[in-house]
Amino acid sequence: MSRVAKKPVALAKGVEVSVQPDSISVKGPKGTLSIAKPAGVEVRIEDGQALLSASDSSLVPMAGTLRAIVANMVHGVSAGFERKLELVGVGYRAAMQGQDLNLSLGFSHPVLFAPPAGITITTPTQTEILVSGADKQLVGEVAAKIRGYRPPEPYKGKGVKYSDETIIRKEAKKA
Repeated sequence: MSRVAKKPVALAKGVEVSVQPDSISVKGPKGTLSIAKPAGVEVRIEDGQALLSASDSSLVPMAGTLRAIVANMVHGVSAGFERKLELVGVGYRAAMQGQDLNLSLGFSHPVLFAPPAGITITTPTQTEILVSGADKQLVGEVAAKIRGYRPPEPYKGKGVKYSDETIIRKEAKKA
């Protein structure tokens, strides 16, 4: 049985959690996030901590999942999340055009990517992309979408990869 839900979520300074009968919203310096609250899971705010509990034993896994999501929301609105991508390959470049990300990935045309609301994309260098925001799930989804335009290939390692990703290389076929 899961013991994740028993651990309280510490609320950072400047973070407010409000619990309605059908939703939970977390407000902080980086924005506001909310999620639907499943029936049978109770959320209490005591002494600067959020405590979650399930009404019966079949809902304990749901309480543990909700606890992890609330902890990520608290971290997101206080510190935020970021994902770093690297472009590997000759002529592969990234640049910002206003709000849109312009990618040159070896295609005959540039790829333009418009980030969704709540996501900030920056390009510190021509071969680095930094995706940041308060919502962990949305940051990961946007980074995966950008990586999906040209995933790294196993022979030369060219493509868009996460900064902490290792590409397992293959040896070329010999005649």
